[in-house]
Amino acid sequence: MDHLDGHAHLMIVSDLDYTMVDHDDPENLSLLRFNALWESEYRHNSLLVFSTGRSPTFYKQLRQEKPLLTPDITILSVGTEITYGESMVPDDGWVEYLNHNWDRDIVMEETAKFPQLSYQSSTEQRPHKVSFYIEKGHAQEVMKFLSESLANHGLDVKIIHSGGICLDILPSGAGKGKALEYLQDKFRSNGKLPTNTLVCGDSGNDADLFSVPEVYGVMVSNAHEELLQWYAQNSKDNPKTIHATERCAAGIIQAIGHFELGPNMSPRDVMDLSGCKVKSFNSGHEIVMFYLMYERWRRGEVENTDSTIQKMKNISHATGVIVHPSGVERSLVECIDAFVPCYGDKRGKKFRVWVDRVSSSQISADAWLVKFDKWELSDEGRHCCLTTVLLNSKFVQPESAEGSILVHVHQTWLDGFAARDQTTWIF
Repeated sequence: MDHLDGHAHLMIVSDLDYTMVDHDDPENLSLLRFNALWESEYRHNSLLVFSTGRSPTFYKQLRQEKPLLTPDITILSVGTEITYGESMVPDDGWVEYLNHNWDRDIVMEETAKFPQLSYQSSTEQRPHKVSFYIEKGHAQEVMKFLSESLANHGLDVKIIHSGGICLDILPSGAGKGKALEYLQDKFRSNGKLPTNTLVCGDSGNDADLFSVPEVYGVMVSNAHEELLQWYAQNSKDNPKTIHATERCAAGIIQAIGHFELGPNMSPRDVMDLSGCKVKSFNSGHEIVMFYLMYERWRRGEVENTDSTIQKMKNISHATGVIVHPSGVERSLVECIDAFVPCYGDKRGKKFRVWVDRVSSSQISADAWLVKFDKWELSDEGRHCCLTTVLLNSKFVQPESAEGSILVHVHQTWLDGFAARDQTTWIF
């Protein structure tokens, strides 16, 4: 969150499984569409929060499987853990708060009396969360008697049924909604409450999010029955909450447009990238567009013409240099020439490119230093470079297609994600 000097323009708080991530979409297209929109339009002035029922272990596993962006804040284990940044620094204040009126040993003793409950994996059992599987037909009865039993022991707990088969027991002060309210209070006390907040979910453990006052909400089109029932009973007349007609991340993009929270045209939805311009210089937009052109060239999804290559040369300084992650230094123009024969070499194959954590600083009147992670997904796996780019920005007339010039590119492999065949890594 250090990249923001003041209020976030927008804070998106999204569940992951079947909300941000569509596990029925092997190409991850809706997620990649969101990624491109976020990094090009929102990363520099907004906050991305993932709020998931997953434990840290399962969350990190998902990040290995899917092209997820790095959030500013992660709410884990159904709102019982809050962490910050890529290194996931825990919020100790939240831990202290949840310790009140919580006795995990008593919860374990009482739940053992219900044979309908079976423990989830050990990784999902957390200091302030005990998690089970339960058959759908037994859920309501077990929740009723278990609530009474724990209350008789003086415990104030919250029992959440989600996804049809999952049951979580938490301190009453926990949950996704309570965690969000805690964050809002911290922002408010620092004078940095986001201008707008959009919460996004698909299952019962997301209902708490939609109960937070003054937030916008979107239930994605594939939302579970238990969330839709909660919505019908509690929030159907709330104009700030919608049931999207699009699945998962596409539904989140739809909600951004519906509530007029900002741009909602993903660069991946733009057919003619050369005509996609912004009113003022935006380094995230420039970087996303460059690598999207790169991806489409190799997938054979743009015209194989001299003009396409010339556009890439037009945004590269004549004496510009790129330092390959192997340490080899080449001119940008030479790299583009070497790139020409790669047209369509990834056609029909698993090949996607995206950027993450785009940040920039202005170092002179017309120069920007931009840092980001550049990812490639191919049949050979996932590879990533930590990338630094020097951009010479040119504030030009609207009819011009050029917004900035690449002067210098420097890349180093992210630990564990170096390409085995480094000759295929071009930019």
